[in-house]
Amino acid sequence: MAKRKVEVFSASCPACEEVIAMVNDCACGSCDVRILDMNDDAVSARARSMGVRTVPAVAVDGELLACCQRGPEEEDLRAAGIGEPLE
Repeated sequence: MAKRKVEVFSASCPACEEVIAMVNDCACGSCDVRILDMNDDAVSARARSMGVRTVPAVAVDGELLACCQRGPEEEDLRAAGIGEPLE
């Protein structure tokens, strides 16, 4: 029986644990859920190669989900006022 490969990239933080629980709640018998520790160098390298920029992140069958593809960028920080002195 074919299985859907679900990878959760985690740093074992409360936010990651919440996503792990959500994935496990959604998973069915066709899902092979794997929790991957970003503290492992090989996992971290795989995550980077897939485009993971923040955790938690979820990939299905080797494809990073759209909701996990964008991390914070400098322009976002600047737009929020970071780096601008308060007057």
